[in-house]
Amino acid sequence: MIQYIDLGLIHYNDAWKYQEKHFDEMVNAKKLGQTPQKQFLLVCEHPHVYTLGKSGSEQNLLINTLQLQAKNATFVKTNRGGDITYHGPGQIVGYPILDLEQLKMGIRDYIYYLEEVIIQTLQSYSIKSERYEGARGVWIDTDDPAATRKICSIGVRSTRYITMHGFALNVNTDLSYFSYINPCGFTDKKMTSMAKELQVSEIDINSVKETFRDVFMRYFQIS
Repeated sequence: MIQYIDLGLIHYNDAWKYQEKHFDEMVNAKKLGQTPQKQFLLVCEHPHVYTLGKSGSEQNLLINTLQLQAKNATFVKTNRGGDITYHGPGQIVGYPILDLEQLKMGIRDYIYYLEEVIIQTLQSYSIKSERYEGARGVWIDTDDPAATRKICSIGVRSTRYITMHGFALNVNTDLSYFSYINPCGFTDKKMTSMAKELQVSEIDINSVKETFRDVFMRYFQIS
């Protein structure tokens, strides 16, 4: 059973602690040879924050501490994969805490299907997106290098086939915050959002959450 929980607007570190509580419980169950009975799909929004993955470089943060404060933003080093990214209001951040063993998939399959869920969610809004060779996440116009832009970032952690961290889908995101980093380490790629692609001022983010949840549950069924 996958339990869907919407944490609303929550500080990054508070959501991280919430994740780790469930993650640790599930990992400990696996260590004891038990099968975790509950799995989780957490969604939320964060106040302005830049997060750096364990394989990332601080040089991809292009502003200093005082400038961060002026932008009402914080900086957090995390234990997920990937490089630096931005989280903020208007962005759906998802943290699936799953037992991949029960789902009969490895970490590469998991990331592939997570990308596919985002692609299908965007398709519901008539936004065509795809994978970009050599990079994680979901992208638009990958056949035109000058126009290629990223709409969803993915960075995960896995221990004993239990996952945490996840994805960040730009819905109504203030994209100007991405100009203060090299997003995911890229210096030549732009970020975009659903609102920008559809050329509207705002999209009902709760409706997008519901669409994502329904697609996710179809792809991640426990047999």
